[in-house]
Amino acid sequence: MRRTIVTIIAVCLTFASSHGAFGDDSLLDLGPEALVQANGVAINVSGYSVPTFEDWDNDNLKDLIVGEGGAFQEAKVRIYLNVGTESDPQFSTPFYAQSNGKDLTCPAAGCLGCFPRVVYWDADLRKDLLIGQADGKLKLFLNIGDDDKPTFDGGTFLRVGPSGAKEDIDVGARATPSSVDWNNDGKKDLVAGAYDGKIHLFINEGTDTEPDFIAETFAQEDGIDLLVPGSRSSPVIIDLDGDGRKDILAGNTYGELLFYSNVGTNPEPSFSGFRLVEAGGVPIDLIGSPRSRPSVCYWTGDGYFGPADGYIDVLIGAGDGKVRLYRGIPIPADLDLDGDVDFTDFALFSAHWQEIRPRP
Repeated sequence: MRRTIVTIIAVCLTFASSHGAFGDDSLLDLGPEALVQANGVAINVSGYSVPTFEDWDNDNLKDLIVGEGGAFQEAKVRIYLNVGTESDPQFSTPFYAQSNGKDLTCPAAGCLGCFPRVVYWDADLRKDLLIGQADGKLKLFLNIGDDDKPTFDGGTFLRVGPSGAKEDIDVGARATPSSVDWNNDGKKDLVAGAYDGKIHLFINEGTDTEPDFIAETFAQEDGIDLLVPGSRSSPVIIDLDGDGRKDILAGNTYGELLFYSNVGTNPEPSFSGFRLVEAGGVPIDLIGSPRSRPSVCYWTGDGYFGPADGYIDVLIGAGDGKVRLYRGIPIPADLDLDGDVDFTDFALFSAHWQEIRPRP
């Protein structure tokens, strides 16, 4: 029996090491591209697509929220409700997010219409919308409806600066914001990409439900401002390699996906170089200069919404209006699908072996 257990562990370790389980990208091994569909046809919004995956109507099914517009295309936010299941999302005819009783719109210009992200901004426990605009400003639309049927006010520009001298946040152009606790103080901060390729930071000096932004700083790479090559940075902030420190996943002008591993700490992130993210063994590099705008999700659930698989999936919006999905590929030896190989997997492997091994 002891020899059998040793053999089982050796086999699992071999599987794990050969499939990146202990590497620095173990949670970002992506499969080939698939186009997300609605009513059986690939989604194709007007202008540039900006997708995210959230439960819009509180039915325990995540829905697809897609910003659209840019250049001469009107900028709005489409909602595709999930009419499928937790394990098989399906979408039908969309509708538009509403602001003061009509379609929520943004000033479109160039390669961006609305860049939407769902946030819980204040203390009312209703989902709000944070919108990045083509002109570089950030606008917050507060939910004046119900959490399961959101509708929004006319929006307010977020501001930065000391008391009595605040100005509208303006990252220059092509604002791609998200809300994240950058410094681990328990309060939401703002992180925004922009046309300049930098990662703009606005640290919250207020409270989590009443944010107050005093100054603008920038994410650092080797002691200087991080600059995403190709400009038009579109960052997602999340631990991508399972080391407990927040990393950066960034889109850019060229349609690539860049992974910046955090070489600092979780409260004080810093970075040193990037690696191009692959899908199906090939670096993601969309045709032309489509402006890749990624978001991350668990497409078939994260433990509450559906079966936990522990592997990050990636959605990418681009200039052709389509929504691309790249599924995370589980490590073969990760039998409990939690994103790593550990003794739980060894135990499962051992139990399975005991069931199928030849009997004397």
